[in-house]
Amino acid sequence: MVLWIFPAAIVAALLGTAVLRRYALSRQIMDVPNARSSHTVPTPRGGGLAIVLVFLLALLVFERSDLISAGELIGLLGSGLFVALIGFVDDHQHVPARWRILGHIVAAFWGAFWLNGLPPLDLGFLYLTPGLLAQAIAVLYLVWLLNLYNFMDGIDGIAGAEAVCVTFSGVLLYVLSGNQDVVWLPALLGCTVLGFLFWNMPPARIFMGDVGSGFLGIILGLMSIQAGWAKPELFWSWLILLGIFIVDATWTLFRRLFRGDRIYEAHRSHAYQWASRYFASHRVVTLSVIAINILWLLPCAFLVTLGYVSGLLGLTIAYIPLLILAISFKAGIKEVRS
Repeated sequence: MVLWIFPAAIVAALLGTAVLRRYALSRQIMDVPNARSSHTVPTPRGGGLAIVLVFLLALLVFERSDLISAGELIGLLGSGLFVALIGFVDDHQHVPARWRILGHIVAAFWGAFWLNGLPPLDLGFLYLTPGLLAQAIAVLYLVWLLNLYNFMDGIDGIAGAEAVCVTFSGVLLYVLSGNQDVVWLPALLGCTVLGFLFWNMPPARIFMGDVGSGFLGIILGLMSIQAGWAKPELFWSWLILLGIFIVDATWTLFRRLFRGDRIYEAHRSHAYQWASRYFASHRVVTLSVIAINILWLLPCAFLVTLGYVSGLLGLTIAYIPLLILAISFKAGIKEVRS
């Protein structure tokens, strides 16, 4: 067995982030506060590279141990590495939005191809079967998820805490539903991010950077697709577990598009950003995200996984309070500075 890899991933990510922090400080790779920032102190960035390297190296061990298939290895490794490379370059020098999105589409197509696209899904009005339409939707889904994860990585600890909650909740649902054969990837990612979080929880001593946030977004998306092939209800459960990020980012995007804003322009109008200013605390918001995941989204996902409610109904029930919360905290409303 390779159970040793999980504590090793925590330690490797923790030590790797420490090394990257020293590197970023020595090279002055810093996030300097500006009018659209949610932090007030210059902070090194790029620590998410530790997550990328530890996770991808461990994938090789999993494939050699027959815990994941060669196709899953190729899909995850290729997509994750390409997205991380784009993010790494963007952390060091700006990459134009059109090239970033093109790269994201290529990475999403690669991952969706090797993981066979979306699993069969009952959408209520349509039963989605594997094919070109399912592949196209899978690509759009992955591109959106990796970008929204980037958008939501704006205060200390929030992106890492979300990833830990989602992955460990996913492991629990796999075990409860008898799908232990797919626990390896989320358990590994959760442990890896946990090591990074030691340095990133409020007050953050290093930021994840685009190299980490984009990587987490596409890897979580690919894991949700893998889960759906194990059991269709699990795909819906992953969408529920990712609800805080999906609802906040999507509602904010719609509001900004309706207003005519440039969607790739930096801003502070997500609900979690408004909340961090309202409470004058990153810690309160990040801990609240953890609490919502455990106390609300995990039970909703549990009901869907075990078949007590349908996927679409469970998703709707889970998302309505999140949407109300996002609207209450002014998601998408432009900040007016006096």
